[in-house]
Amino acid sequence: MSVESKLPTHFEEKNFQFNGHNIKITMFKGASLGVASYVWAPGMVLCRYFEAEKFDFTGKKVIELGSGTGIVGILVALLGGDVIMTDRPNVVKQIEYNIVANVPSNSRHRVQTRALAWGIDQDKFPADVDVVLGTDIVYCPTQFPNLLKTLHHFCREKTTIYLCSDVKYREGSVKFHDEIVPEQFNSELIHKSGTNRIFKVTKKVPGSEN
Repeated sequence: MSVESKLPTHFEEKNFQFNGHNIKITMFKGASLGVASYVWAPGMVLCRYFEAEKFDFTGKKVIELGSGTGIVGILVALLGGDVIMTDRPNVVKQIEYNIVANVPSNSRHRVQTRALAWGIDQDKFPADVDVVLGTDIVYCPTQFPNLLKTLHHFCREKTTIYLCSDVKYREGSVKFHDEIVPEQFNSELIHKSGTNRIFKVTKKVPGSEN
């Protein structure tokens, strides 16, 4: 990971507090990253949930899909997790910049950044992960088949997936969480905050019931 990641011409910085950690997030507004250059509500909701429930990710292998600014994956790393943060190739520099700004140098060996195109690249990644994270990644119905293929790759019997979505303002989100996912996985709604919902998703095994 390069410490020399450079800021674009236009950027915005915001500070957040979770679990006693001050997290400073820089959003590369001038780098044409689109939706990836914002901290969206579902990410904040999942971070607050981890804080409220006193999550400890020590020793857990975690992969985050669609990391964006990196705020969720960074918090999970600060809470002890070994995290692979993924997104489109052009977003990785933004994630790396924020990792360097927030994760102590003696803990950065537990954080990786890699590009991952859903439905295409997942087989290049180890599937033995304990936790999969996805915040505000359910908004484009044409990408649902690729996202599901990726989730299936990482979802083994010991794996827990946490998906946080704005079910009111993201196209197809209600159908994805209420119909599509329950057909293929065990899915449980575990938290609500405004129009945002957190779902705990696990692998369906023969003879099990949701």
